[in-house]
Amino acid sequence: MSNKLKKKSSSKMSKSKKYILPILTLSVLVICVAVVFLASKGSESNKKIGRDVEEADTINSGESLVIPVADVTTDATFFPAKVNGTTMEIIAVKDSEGNIRTAFNTCQICYTSGRGYYEQYGDNLVCQNCGNSFSMDQVEIETGGCNPWPIFDKNKTVTDDEILISYDFLTESQRIFKNWKTSF
Repeated sequence: MSNKLKKKSSSKMSKSKKYILPILTLSVLVICVAVVFLASKGSESNKKIGRDVEEADTINSGESLVIPVADVTTDATFFPAKVNGTTMEIIAVKDSEGNIRTAFNTCQICYTSGRGYYEQYGDNLVCQNCGNSFSMDQVEIETGGCNPWPIFDKNKTVTDDEILISYDFLTESQRIFKNWKTSF
Protein backbone atom coordinates (compact mmCIF):
# COMPACT_ATOMS: atom_id res chain seq x y z
CA MET A 1 0.00 0.00 0.00
CA SER A 2 2.79 2.40 0.71
CA ASN A 3 4.18 1.74 -2.78
CA LYS A 4 0.85 2.79 -4.30
CA LEU A 5 0.92 6.01 -2.30
CA LYS A 6 4.44 6.71 -3.44
CA LYS A 7 3.47 6.11 -7.08
CA LYS A 8 0.46 8.43 -6.81
CA SER A 9 2.43 11.25 -5.23
CA SER A 10 5.27 10.70 -7.68
CA SER A 11 2.90 10.94 -10.67
CA LYS A 12 1.40 14.15 -9.24
CA MET A 13 4.90 15.60 -8.96
CA SER A 14 5.76 14.76 -12.55
CA LYS A 15 2.54 16.41 -13.77
CA SER A 16 3.35 19.63 -11.88
CA LYS A 17 6.94 19.58 -13.18
CA LYS A 18 5.50 19.37 -16.67
CA TYR A 19 3.91 22.82 -16.23
CA ILE A 20 6.95 24.61 -14.78
CA LEU A 21 8.73 25.13 -18.13
CA PRO A 22 5.72 26.68 -19.92
CA ILE A 23 4.99 28.90 -16.91
CA LEU A 24 8.61 30.08 -16.75
CA THR A 25 8.65 30.67 -20.51
CA LEU A 26 5.45 32.70 -20.32
CA SER A 27 6.82 34.71 -17.38
CA VAL A 28 10.02 35.54 -19.26
CA LEU A 29 7.99 36.55 -22.31
CA VAL A 30 5.78 38.89 -20.23
CA ILE A 31 8.86 40.47 -18.65
CA CYS A 32 10.47 41.00 -22.08
CA VAL A 33 7.33 42.65 -23.45
CA ALA A 34 7.16 44.92 -20.38
CA VAL A 35 10.82 45.93 -20.78
CA VAL A 36 10.36 46.75 -24.48
CA PHE A 37 7.20 48.74 -23.70
CA LEU A 38 8.87 50.74 -20.93
CA ALA A 39 11.96 51.38 -23.06
CA SER A 40 9.81 52.79 -25.87
CA LYS A 41 7.96 55.00 -23.37
CA GLY A 42 11.28 56.25 -22.01
CA SER A 43 12.54 57.21 -25.46
CA GLU A 44 9.32 59.14 -26.09
CA SER A 45 9.77 61.07 -22.86
CA ASN A 46 12.97 62.67 -24.09
CA LYS A 47 11.83 63.27 -27.65
CA LYS A 48 13.35 66.48 -28.91
CA ILE A 49 10.98 69.11 -30.28
CA GLY A 50 12.34 71.66 -32.70
CA ARG A 51 14.89 71.53 -35.46
CA ASP A 52 18.05 69.46 -35.65
CA VAL A 53 21.33 71.30 -35.31
CA GLU A 54 22.06 70.53 -38.98
CA GLU A 55 19.07 72.74 -39.82
CA ALA A 56 20.50 75.75 -37.94
CA ASP A 57 19.61 79.19 -39.26
CA THR A 58 22.71 81.24 -40.10
CA ILE A 59 22.36 84.60 -38.38
CA ASN A 60 24.38 87.43 -39.94
CA SER A 61 25.19 90.94 -38.72
CA GLY A 62 22.03 93.04 -38.44
CA GLU A 63 19.76 89.97 -38.28
CA SER A 64 18.06 88.15 -35.41
CA LEU A 65 17.14 84.58 -34.62
CA VAL A 66 13.35 84.46 -34.97
CA ILE A 67 11.38 82.07 -32.77
CA PRO A 68 7.66 81.90 -33.62
CA VAL A 69 5.62 82.22 -30.40
CA ALA A 70 3.14 79.71 -31.88
CA ASP A 71 5.92 77.07 -31.77
CA VAL A 72 6.53 77.50 -28.03
CA THR A 73 4.69 75.03 -25.78
CA THR A 74 5.06 73.50 -22.32
CA ASP A 75 7.51 71.05 -23.91
CA ALA A 76 10.96 72.50 -24.47
CA THR A 77 11.47 73.48 -28.10
CA PHE A 78 15.03 73.71 -29.41
CA PHE A 79 16.03 76.35 -31.98
CA PRO A 80 19.53 76.00 -33.48
CA ALA A 81 21.43 78.97 -34.87
CA LYS A 82 24.82 79.41 -36.48
CA VAL A 83 26.70 82.64 -35.77
CA ASN A 84 30.16 83.27 -37.25
CA GLY A 85 30.62 79.52 -37.72
CA THR A 86 29.58 78.64 -34.14
CA THR A 87 26.54 76.41 -33.75
CA MET A 88 24.29 77.35 -30.83
CA GLU A 89 20.90 76.22 -29.60
CA ILE A 90 18.19 78.13 -27.78
CA ILE A 91 15.51 76.53 -25.60
CA ALA A 92 12.07 78.16 -25.59
CA VAL A 93 9.32 76.87 -23.33
CA LYS A 94 6.14 77.96 -21.57
CA ASP A 95 6.16 77.61 -17.78
CA SER A 96 3.19 76.33 -15.76
CA GLU A 97 1.57 79.80 -15.87
CA GLY A 98 1.98 80.21 -19.64
CA ASN A 99 4.97 82.59 -19.51
CA ILE A 100 7.53 82.11 -22.25
CA ARG A 101 11.02 81.37 -20.99
CA THR A 102 14.23 81.21 -23.01
CA ALA A 103 17.76 79.99 -22.36
CA PHE A 104 20.79 78.79 -24.23
CA ASN A 105 20.95 75.01 -24.37
CA THR A 106 24.12 74.90 -22.35
CA CYS A 107 24.82 74.62 -18.65
CA GLN A 108 26.28 77.57 -16.75
CA ILE A 109 28.79 75.26 -15.05
CA CYS A 110 29.24 72.28 -17.38
CA TYR A 111 29.42 74.14 -20.72
CA THR A 112 33.17 73.54 -21.16
CA SER A 113 32.76 69.76 -20.88
CA GLY A 114 31.09 69.33 -24.28
CA ARG A 115 28.23 67.50 -22.55
CA GLY A 116 26.82 70.52 -20.73
CA TYR A 117 23.57 70.64 -22.68
CA TYR A 118 19.99 69.70 -21.84
CA GLU A 119 17.48 67.14 -22.97
CA GLN A 120 13.90 66.98 -21.81
CA TYR A 121 12.80 63.98 -19.73
CA GLY A 122 9.17 64.18 -18.69
CA ASP A 123 8.58 67.69 -17.35
CA ASN A 124 12.24 68.42 -16.66
CA LEU A 125 15.38 69.47 -18.48
CA VAL A 126 18.35 67.31 -17.52
CA CYS A 127 22.02 68.32 -17.92
CA GLN A 128 23.76 65.59 -19.92
CA ASN A 129 27.02 66.16 -18.04
CA CYS A 130 26.11 66.30 -14.34
CA GLY A 131 22.51 65.03 -14.37
CA ASN A 132 21.00 68.04 -12.59
CA SER A 133 17.32 68.39 -13.39
CA PHE A 134 15.25 71.57 -13.78
CA SER A 135 11.54 72.21 -14.21
CA MET A 136 10.34 74.46 -17.00
CA ASP A 137 9.42 77.03 -14.31
CA GLN A 138 13.13 77.42 -13.44
CA VAL A 139 14.26 78.25 -17.00
CA GLU A 140 15.36 81.90 -17.27
CA ILE A 141 14.76 82.36 -13.53
CA GLU A 142 17.59 80.40 -11.91
CA THR A 143 21.05 81.87 -12.46
CA GLY A 144 24.47 80.75 -11.42
CA GLY A 145 25.30 77.16 -10.69
CA CYS A 146 24.29 74.30 -12.91
CA ASN A 147 21.32 75.80 -14.76
CA PRO A 148 20.41 76.46 -18.38
CA TRP A 149 22.13 79.74 -19.39
CA PRO A 150 19.23 82.28 -19.27
CA ILE A 151 18.30 84.75 -21.99
CA PHE A 152 16.67 87.60 -20.07
CA ASP A 153 14.12 90.11 -21.39
CA LYS A 154 16.85 92.73 -21.92
CA ASN A 155 18.53 90.37 -24.42
CA LYS A 156 15.50 89.60 -26.56
CA THR A 157 12.46 91.25 -28.08
CA VAL A 158 9.13 89.50 -27.56
CA THR A 159 6.03 90.38 -29.57
CA ASP A 160 2.68 88.60 -29.82
CA ASP A 161 4.03 86.61 -32.78
CA GLU A 162 7.75 86.11 -32.28
CA ILE A 163 10.81 86.21 -30.08
CA LEU A 164 13.85 87.94 -31.59
CA ILE A 165 17.39 87.34 -30.34
CA SER A 166 19.88 89.68 -31.98
CA TYR A 167 23.07 88.79 -33.81
CA ASP A 168 25.01 91.02 -31.41
CA PHE A 169 23.79 89.15 -28.32
CA LEU A 170 24.34 85.77 -29.99
CA THR A 171 27.89 86.85 -30.93
CA GLU A 172 28.59 87.85 -27.31
CA SER A 173 27.46 84.39 -26.21
CA GLN A 174 29.48 82.31 -28.69
CA ARG A 175 32.16 81.39 -26.15
CA ILE A 176 29.75 79.21 -24.14
CA PHE A 177 29.30 76.98 -27.19
CA LYS A 178 33.01 76.52 -27.94
CA ASN A 179 33.03 72.80 -26.94
CA TRP A 180 29.29 72.24 -27.25
CA LYS A 181 28.44 68.61 -27.99
CA THR A 182 32.02 67.90 -29.11
CA SER A 183 34.03 66.49 -26.20
CA PHE A 184 32.56 63.16 -25.19
